Amino acid sequence: MGKTVATNRKARHDYAIEDTFEAGIALTGTEIKSVRENHVNLQDAYARIEGGEAWLVGARIAPWAGGNRNNHEPMRDRKLLLHRSQIDQLTGRTKAKGLTMVPLSMYFNDRGKAKVQLGLARGKKNYDRRRDIAARQAKRDMDREIADAMRGR
Repeated sequence: MGKTVATNRKARHDYAIEDTFEAGIALTGTEIKSVRENHVNLQDAYARIEGGEAWLVGARIAPWAGGNRNNHEPMRDRKLLLHRSQIDQLTGRTKAKGLTMVPLSMYFNDRGKAKVQLGLARGKKNYDRRRDIAARQAKRDMDREIADAMRGR
């Protein structure tokens, strides 16, 4: 994975990620220039499969500052580039298990191509979130105690 442009921190908070995979994304000229300037927000975005094609919905790529009236629409649906076998597999898994596809991050690979890391996710309940927060806090407390003991306090 190359240079990370945007991450969706809320996705790991709201969903339990079961599997991840990489997808290309079809962008216009002004969109890719805006992405290179890190003007991407994946906060409320999700992916869906419609008509045998995968689409990224709700991702915001800000209009390019150097653009003119032909600049792109910031909230338009963008096509995800996946192999047919991947689309078929994702269709089956999302319908059978009730999973959702959420973008976890957008980045440039080693060849300079924009990619989206998608996660197959299951929504968390409130008690799952509280359990995660309590586990994180307990780990933090243990690490603090160990560090204090190592310092000889």
